[in-house]
Amino acid sequence: MDSCNEEEVPMRLHSAVEYLLHSHSDQLRSIILSPDPKLHYPLFVDYAELMDADPPLARLVFANPTDYLRFFDQAAILAHKRVLKDMVSHEKGVEKKFIHVRFNVCGSPLEFPETFPTIGRVRVKHRGILLTLKGTVIRSGAVKMYEGQRTYQCKKCKHMFPLYPELETRNSITLPSICPSQRSNPCEGTKFLCVENTTVCHDYQEIKLQESTQVLGVGVIPRLILVILQDDLVDIVKAGDDVIITGILTAKWSPDLKDVRCDLDPILIANHVRKTNEMKLEIDIPDDVAMKFKQFWLDFRDTPLKGRNTILQGICPQVFGLFTVKLAVALTLIGGVQHVDASGTKIRGESHLLLVGDPGTGKSQFLKFAAKLSNRSVITTGLGSTSAGLTVTAVKDGGEWMLEAGALVLADGGLCCIDEFDSMREHDRATIHEAMEQQTISVAKAGLVTTLSTRTIVFGATNPKGHYDPDQPLSVNTALSGPLLSRFDIVLVLLDTKNPEWDAVVSSHILGEGEYGNGKQDEDLANIWSLSILRRYIGYVKNHFKPVLTKEAEKVISSYYQLQRRSATHNAARTTVRMLESLIRLAQAHARLMFRNEVTRLDAIAAILCIESSMTISAIVDSIGNALHSNFTENPDEEYAKQEKLILEKLSLIDESLESNGLEGFN
Repeated sequence: MDSCNEEEVPMRLHSAVEYLLHSHSDQLRSIILSPDPKLHYPLFVDYAELMDADPPLARLVFANPTDYLRFFDQAAILAHKRVLKDMVSHEKGVEKKFIHVRFNVCGSPLEFPETFPTIGRVRVKHRGILLTLKGTVIRSGAVKMYEGQRTYQCKKCKHMFPLYPELETRNSITLPSICPSQRSNPCEGTKFLCVENTTVCHDYQEIKLQESTQVLGVGVIPRLILVILQDDLVDIVKAGDDVIITGILTAKWSPDLKDVRCDLDPILIANHVRKTNEMKLEIDIPDDVAMKFKQFWLDFRDTPLKGRNTILQGICPQVFGLFTVKLAVALTLIGGVQHVDASGTKIRGESHLLLVGDPGTGKSQFLKFAAKLSNRSVITTGLGSTSAGLTVTAVKDGGEWMLEAGALVLADGGLCCIDEFDSMREHDRATIHEAMEQQTISVAKAGLVTTLSTRTIVFGATNPKGHYDPDQPLSVNTALSGPLLSRFDIVLVLLDTKNPEWDAVVSSHILGEGEYGNGKQDEDLANIWSLSILRRYIGYVKNHFKPVLTKEAEKVISSYYQLQRRSATHNAARTTVRMLESLIRLAQAHARLMFRNEVTRLDAIAAILCIESSMTISAIVDSIGNALHSNFTENPDEEYAKQEKLILEKLSLIDESLESNGLEGFN
């Protein structure tokens, strides 16, 4: 090793072997008991534990990973041989040739910004240290094989030594100028012979990592970096995965192109890959904040809907009123519970929302605020998006076809906001049908056939086609097909109709002419339910509550669905079984919003009112809805009692012998 003197190597090697035997003997034993001796096996080591056990060795791993990561691999081989020697006779262990130590820096000082920069802030100073980068995989190449080690012999003194390829020179091996044997009398030989059958080959894969758009400011282009995965790390990530990768930053020459200057491109040689897909929606929620949530609902236990409206007023507070839209945004972001039946068929838990409205009704404001509320989001516009940009595209890189993830794949586990939905071409809109309902994207491009995950909430906004005609169905007013509209759980219409009273209230709100007391109340509310608190609340209820339908909720939902099926005219595309699934999702989301693990009749009726707001002609209240003029009431609990009475009277016309038909399976 170039940077390790001759006396230091045995001492450090002994320390590494002893550490692995003491702290990771169980992993070594499981590796030994694996049957195939030719595979590459990972040995996972927490860097924080190594720092506690042997700080000098940990510092060397950080400062000189090129030598010491290889050094630890040698120590793992020696340690596993000692474990194999000490095993009892009845245990059938097999000696392994390749063991790679993988350092997990989670919880260690290496998570500080100096050694954990964003991809866009990677500089020359980070070269040669153990570096950690976080981002999203947008492209993954095919698995290849490359020569990782070759043994040479000096013709003069017969000394044998290994040589490793240099990525800077495109994996070429550079022979030393003189014999590297460290003897008292150096032979100084200059001719070397490659030893037969000593070539070690490795699996090799290139991926491209893009920094998360969540940490970027407006106008900042997300940067990319090439990452090289080797041996046991290949094929463990795919396009759209969120990952944290620890490795060594180096560089390689860019491909030779005519009239293009040849540069060194930065690359990261991965040592450890940690997928964070399951942590996408996890938000740090301290215990004191969780207690505040519980205390909040204790204070509003007698007037729960007033407490709910207090939360909703914190959503997009710059937009006055629009209670129905804010409730729909909250229910969409919270979502229901995914159901998987005995055959493995999945019914999605994520809800989709579409806002159809005249210009200037606040649609884009809600899209941008919803993106801030989600821990993972992608915003795009229909005019600038094609089917490949939304789903996945095949690109050619270095003579090889690769798949590059689009907006829906990058938003997997989060929110995809699509503004100007009507600007998309018809065949581009058709490509997202599978992504919205089955939550997958099936790809067959350039000989690449695969399926990618898109567990994504779709939040769309569109303008009506010409003047909105209430007598026509949504598919005519929006130029969106019936099958696509049926995939949206809620479709809200925002019409800028003339209403002098509403105009006066809105103008007072915009010009700040409200009474001082109301302004003070709004200011206090903003402090309680700020953007960060709302994000934590949504994350908390999604992780802690899995609501189950009660019998009375089943009865209400079943009766309403049957009533809609009987009276379906203009809304035929939205009264399929998908409406039933939407009702259940929205009722479960409302129960989560209300801090409950049980879907009550109140939640079922709230879901019905959301669906009713999506209807051109209401089967319950016999009126045409305009969500733009929906405002927060002073006594929401009293208002709910009136709505509940009206709805139950309408639903009492349904034969009660059909109650809760087919709903038990969703629990």
